[in-house]
Amino acid sequence: MSLTSSNMVPLGTQAPDFELVDTVTNSLVTLKELKSDMATVIMFICNHCPYVKHVREGIVQIALDYIPRDVSFIAISSNDVEKYPEDGPDEMKEEALKWNYPFPYLYDETQLVARDYDAACTPEFYLYDKYLKLAYRGQMDDSRPGNDKPLTGNDIRSAMDSVLAGNPVSPDQIPSAGCNIKWKELDSD
Repeated sequence: MSLTSSNMVPLGTQAPDFELVDTVTNSLVTLKELKSDMATVIMFICNHCPYVKHVREGIVQIALDYIPRDVSFIAISSNDVEKYPEDGPDEMKEEALKWNYPFPYLYDETQLVARDYDAACTPEFYLYDKYLKLAYRGQMDDSRPGNDKPLTGNDIRSAMDSVLAGNPVSPDQIPSAGCNIKWKELDSD
């Protein structure tokens, strides 16, 4: 595991479209089908990463708090499942059901979606406005495994509140940090 920070994609970038398998329903879904008319959060997560495990309950709570406010949440796992079989689609479904994910958990088998989003780590958060323009990218909050800071979701919550109010999100955004995405051809750990 190597600690990796998110790539700070330029704000205003259009969300790349995708068609991926929802591991719970086993159906193909697209961004256009899943997006909200108000705000859409796309998260790159996986099952095995200790940083994701640390924020998992917080992610679920944030989604439960904001889905009624017309924010759509989409989780994507892009890891190489040959080297990390615990991140495979069957295990993803088990994880989503065990933790009652109130959002789809999509499998990016080709890793092309992660590359399109310039995703680098898990967890990684992207918030898009109603036009699917990037309004926020970075950390959920400053809590990490072992740092004893409370899991609040303050950074992503503040960004969603701004987007929902029609206000600009502060450009002072802190990258997320976690495990690197396990790329098929590049990963050696």
